[in-house]
Amino acid sequence: MSNGDPVCTVIGKQPLISVVMPCFNAASYIEEAVRSVLDQTYQTVELIIVDDGSTDESPAIVAKLIELSNGRIIYTRQSNAGPYAARNHGLQLASGAFIAFLDADDWWRHDCLEKLLAALHEDPNCALAYCGWQKVGSVGGAEIPYVPPDYEQEDKVARFLLAASPWPIHAALVRRTVLDKVGGFDLDYPTCMDYDLWLRVAASHPIRLVPEVLAFYRQHQSGQITSTQWRQARNTWLVKRKFIRENPGLVSHLSRSQLRDLVD
Repeated sequence: MSNGDPVCTVIGKQPLISVVMPCFNAASYIEEAVRSVLDQTYQTVELIIVDDGSTDESPAIVAKLIELSNGRIIYTRQSNAGPYAARNHGLQLASGAFIAFLDADDWWRHDCLEKLLAALHEDPNCALAYCGWQKVGSVGGAEIPYVPPDYEQEDKVARFLLAASPWPIHAALVRRTVLDKVGGFDLDYPTCMDYDLWLRVAASHPIRLVPEVLAFYRQHQSGQITSTQWRQARNTWLVKRKFIRENPGLVSHLSRSQLRDLVD
């Protein structure tokens, strides 16, 4: 994260949205991902692409897209350090009052950012807006579109501790001031860092559901960071324990037996 208060840009009367996109050897998909950002109905957007040491044609493809972007793409490169380090790097360069994350192999519906931003404008106390999503590329084709529940209508903390991340990383738009308050991605874990961040943001701030499928998540058959399930399960457990340890007030309404059921 940047030092001190962020300098957030407003163009006309429209706040700037910064989209952070890590990229590692995504030549087959990155053009579709980038175009889904540039073609949003909400146009006051900057796209920050952090190349995480790609060795394929990704840089060349991005270079061509930069020429067509009217200065809306910021490109930087780092030695391979993983997607979460790349996202933190992108956050340091972001000027927007709102932040979204999009991986280089996923994409959004054309009105995704417009609808998420509208939801945040409805309540100035709301820290984050989230939406439904659909996985594509699974064995047998696309999965059924999924719209998550309105977590504000239930015990939000218990629900978030029950399972892993409540939405994919690109199915949310968050206020920059809140991100600066809670900090960026914790790099102590090789996976689940988005779950850790959403716990820190959503458990202690109001959030708002946009009950539409606006985000599309490409499911690869192998090689994704979540493909090693035992490691994913262990890191989820560690993130839950960390949250309880650091936020005793938020879990004080849950008994010890309830916490054991939710975490262990």
